[in-house]
Amino acid sequence: MEFDWNNPPFDFAGSLTVREVEESFEDPFSVRLLPDSPRFEVQARYFNLGRSAGGVGIFSVYRTNGKVVRVILARVFTPAEEYFYARRLNQALSA
Repeated sequence: MEFDWNNPPFDFAGSLTVREVEESFEDPFSVRLLPDSPRFEVQARYFNLGRSAGGVGIFSVYRTNGKVVRVILARVFTPAEEYFYARRLNQALSA
């Protein structure tokens, strides 16, 4: 998977690094969602919830042309996202 990091629309000054965000997309248990909202339909944006190799839970909003991923926003999980990810992980592991 190739990423476009030219002029990212958000600041990496926080606790996340580019590498951690990329790793969250490589998480075999990551959850990718197409939002059910007219707001996101216009520009085909998607959500990714995944963990970095170090275990950091990362929520990302991104767009893609099928080859290159452009991350629009990335941040650490909220408690609700942590719960959602854990629930989906448990479902996948018990199937």
